[in-house]
Amino acid sequence: MSIIQNIRERGAWIIFGIIAIALIAFILQDGIGRKRGGSDVTTLGKVNGEVINKIDFEEKLDVQLKNYESQGVKREQLMGYLWNQEVDRLLFKSEENKLGISVGSKELTDVLFGNESPFKQEFTDKNTGEFRVNDAKQAVAQIKKSKNSTQINQVEKFYIEPAIENRLRNKFQALVVKGVQVPTWLAEKQLSETTSVSSISFVGVPYTSIPDSTIKVSNNDIAAYLKDNAAAYQVEEASRSIGYVGFSAAPSSADSSIVRDALIAQKADFKNATDPAVFLNKVGTDIPYYNSYISKKSLMVPQKDSILNGGIGNVYGPYLDGKNYGLAKVIGVKQWPDSASMRHILIATINPASGQQIRDDSSAKKLADSISLAIKGGASFDALCLKYSNDEASKAKGGVYPYYPQAQMVLPINDFTFDNAVGTKGVVKTDFGFHYVEVLKQTARGPAYKLAYISKPIIASNETITAASTAAAQFASSSKDLKSFNENAVKINKQVLPATGIKINDFDIQGIGTSRTTVRWVFDNKVNSVSEPFEVGDYYFVAAVSGIEKEGTASVEAARPQVEGIIRDKKKAEKLRTSLKGNNLETISTSARANIQRADSIGFLYSMIPGLGNEPKLVGASFNKSLINKVSEPIAGNTGVFVISVNAVGAKPSSQDPAFFKEELLQRTRSVLFRTSTALKKIAKIVDNRAKLY
Repeated sequence: MSIIQNIRERGAWIIFGIIAIALIAFILQDGIGRKRGGSDVTTLGKVNGEVINKIDFEEKLDVQLKNYESQGVKREQLMGYLWNQEVDRLLFKSEENKLGISVGSKELTDVLFGNESPFKQEFTDKNTGEFRVNDAKQAVAQIKKSKNSTQINQVEKFYIEPAIENRLRNKFQALVVKGVQVPTWLAEKQLSETTSVSSISFVGVPYTSIPDSTIKVSNNDIAAYLKDNAAAYQVEEASRSIGYVGFSAAPSSADSSIVRDALIAQKADFKNATDPAVFLNKVGTDIPYYNSYISKKSLMVPQKDSILNGGIGNVYGPYLDGKNYGLAKVIGVKQWPDSASMRHILIATINPASGQQIRDDSSAKKLADSISLAIKGGASFDALCLKYSNDEASKAKGGVYPYYPQAQMVLPINDFTFDNAVGTKGVVKTDFGFHYVEVLKQTARGPAYKLAYISKPIIASNETITAASTAAAQFASSSKDLKSFNENAVKINKQVLPATGIKINDFDIQGIGTSRTTVRWVFDNKVNSVSEPFEVGDYYFVAAVSGIEKEGTASVEAARPQVEGIIRDKKKAEKLRTSLKGNNLETISTSARANIQRADSIGFLYSMIPGLGNEPKLVGASFNKSLINKVSEPIAGNTGVFVISVNAVGAKPSSQDPAFFKEELLQRTRSVLFRTSTALKKIAKIVDNRAKLY
């Protein structure tokens, strides 16, 4: 790892805070310059008339992408997240303006430099965890003094404004939440309900007593059910469904053998090569040559035991390494510590942030040598480091880098501090300049190995790719609609796989992967349309639009999997009611050929009945005092049809403190209100143009 990378990870001194902010400004300014030259200045959307500008959106997207870069998050994954953020921002802004919520000048200082400071990441000491408030204030002040309008605008836009918005949001949420109270009568009522219990005797006939195959559920049945229960089956965002088949263009066994045989042919030359770097540069490899040593536990390669057991000069392989074939050669072995510590004084030749030259090699070398002589003569290392070192992250700490593992530092520093004994001092040249280095500490020494690899990807041959693309093209050309699509799939023994719930702004399709162009095709075409072949990864896919789900009440086709069982059980219930005849449970038990059962300790606030499961209708009926020692009408439950007789309704002792229960109920009620944005979205007018622009 380079020195500059260590600087960024280990320190957040004021100059590097300024550099970090300046870098963001530079990147964003460059991005803005490029975008304004084209036709991208477009309204991405509107929230109650407030515009979401595409250029502003993409600037924020670039910053988000940089923040999540280390986590491997993709641009398209962040787009939906950022869109929702922007919609929420405008929704809350409107409400905050109506209420006159603001942030005063004194409060702004607390926002910017308090516990929730937007500058915390840049100005927190990684070693102590301390937020250096004064450094942050100085950095902001220095940027303002610079009168660089671009930097000032970027700091304002990406640090200060979001912090203010967050404070305003918290104030709004606090107003809403604190405005909710729980009256004492309601708390007392709910507390009494927690202790309410009942017991029942019942006769039940399960729905499973009637075979499903004997009950038909028509489209008309589903349509009627949806009409009566429309609120429960609303589609908030339109979607589409497809069926698709895939034709693999992944490397075949023959393709794999070609790569393996090629490596076998190079094995002898690799073994005899005296300069591995030159040889690898000549033959090419997917794993760059690392001209230094690594301990066995740090080696992240398959079959490393077999590789190392061959000894120096041995070539092991070919072996499989993911989607590659590899050869590995042991170049050398040394006794090295796992970790080392050093201190240094960097006399830089280039500015680590800008890449601009600071001084030439000759003058840098002379200064480093002079520092070396001065220290040998008794001069203070700390004083010289503080005066001359260009490593701003370490100079205030005497140039010290605590323990670091092998291969973390740039190669010359790495080799000097691991190859030499503790106490060794010297001048070392790197791409950053000249370093006066002293080895401070080392862990116990053990074997470390220098290895060279030839790694070649197993790729599909032209023949393999052509065969897959030709088969996909023939399938697509012979499939004119969904019916022929399915018939042709059967003919060539291909399974048609479904992908449902595809939204207009999606980038990924279930089972296929990332293919924004395919999503757009799906929404540009009608049911029965068949696509041309499209390539994703190692496959050529052909898709057919199988369904369209519009906003509003769900369609019969989409709702069938959810409601068919419910309607079937309702029809069964009508039949089963006739078997539950009689004026008492004994008579009903005989007519239904079912035993009388008992359920005790039924809780009012719980829908579960011991031995039956989730039966909320029965729980409700069990607390009906008019049914004590009387027989109910047949009740169509979740698992069957029941007739009950209530044995008793009472209460169990409670040790709960009423005041504590009321407070707990209040907090539960208030917690629901943190989903305020969901309610605001439902009443807002939101225009979303993303699908037109991406």
